[in-house]
Amino acid sequence: MADETTAPLAPEAVAETVAATGETVSAKFSKALEDAKASAVALGKDLQEKAAPYREKLEDKLSSADLAAEARAIGEQAKERALALAAEGKVKASDALSGLGKLFADNASVVDDKLGAKYGDYARTAARSIQETAAKLESKELDELGKDAVEFVKKNPAVAIGAAAVVGFALAKLLGGGGEEAVEADNDAAE
Repeated sequence: MADETTAPLAPEAVAETVAATGETVSAKFSKALEDAKASAVALGKDLQEKAAPYREKLEDKLSSADLAAEARAIGEQAKERALALAAEGKVKASDALSGLGKLFADNASVVDDKLGAKYGDYARTAARSIQETAAKLESKELDELGKDAVEFVKKNPAVAIGAAAVVGFALAKLLGGGGEEAVEADNDAAE
């Protein structure tokens, strides 16, 4: 039977693994971005088609003053709902970050054993940083987070675009954009 202990990985092997993982992540991100774009286009067309009959009914029944008043009321409801969802999202994100930081901290000893103390220290540092970020997120108000987000986008526009693409992809998936399966199902239904 082979020796059960494993020697620490050579830096070259770690670098190759990281490079391969980076390429895989990049390919998956590109695919996700393409799916998000296709889903967003399909969703936009679908929403326009579904809204057309309602738009016609509204034009026939309501005057512009009635429309403005109703739009304000709907806008207020949407604002309240968005704030509630944002607060809920903040709590969930904070909890997720805390859990991720705990996971890193709990597994730092495994990293010590497998890759060496240096990499274990990196894992512990990352865990602390993630947990501190979670605590900061939890302690900030939504308005302050919004200002921080605007500042971040101004400083890091490329990262912001990537994050927006990921969020768009996730929303498209949540709102029923099933990617290739949905397109195939639509094609099958049309036949």
